Amino acid sequence: MKTYSAKPSEVESKWLLIDAEGLVLGRLASIIANRLRGKHKPMFTPNINCGDHVVVINAEKVALTGKKLTDKVFYWHTGYPGGIKSRTAEKILGGDNPERMIMKAVQRMIPRGALGREQFSNLRVYPGAEHPHEAQNPEVLDVASMNSKNVRRA
Repeated sequence: MKTYSAKPSEVESKWLLIDAEGLVLGRLASIIANRLRGKHKPMFTPNINCGDHVVVINAEKVALTGKKLTDKVFYWHTGYPGGIKSRTAEKILGGDNPERMIMKAVQRMIPRGALGREQFSNLRVYPGAEHPHEAQNPEVLDVASMNSKNVRRA
C-alpha cells in the first residue's frame, strides 16, 4: 500500500472561531498550532499547508496558571549597551497589544521556515469580541469542552 500524500489543490481549509476567554494559554496555543498545521486532518502531509484559518477573539481574557501572570518575565535587547528590557505577562495582557501573548505562544509551536510562516499567516487574533471575518462564516470551535483542564476557573 502506498503512502498518501496530499497535493495543494486537494486541500480544503475551513475557518474556525475560538473564544479565548478563560482558556489556559499554553493549551490553547497547542490546539491552535495543530489546527494551523492541519495535523487534525487524516490527509495531513508535512510539506503541504493543510491547515485551517483560525480566528481568536477575547485574547485579553486568556488565563495563565499558577503565578505566571506576575512571575513570568519576557526579556529583549535593544542592541545598545545596557539595553536589556523586560515586561511581565500581566503588563503585556493589560497593555495595548494583549493578542501578542497568544501569537508568540503559537508562533513558537509551529515550524520555523517558509511553510511555518505561511501557516502562521492563517492566524488572526483580536483582543475584543469583535472580528471582521463574518463573511467567511467561521465555525465555532469550543476548546473549553474538549478537556476540563483547558479552562481556568478562578
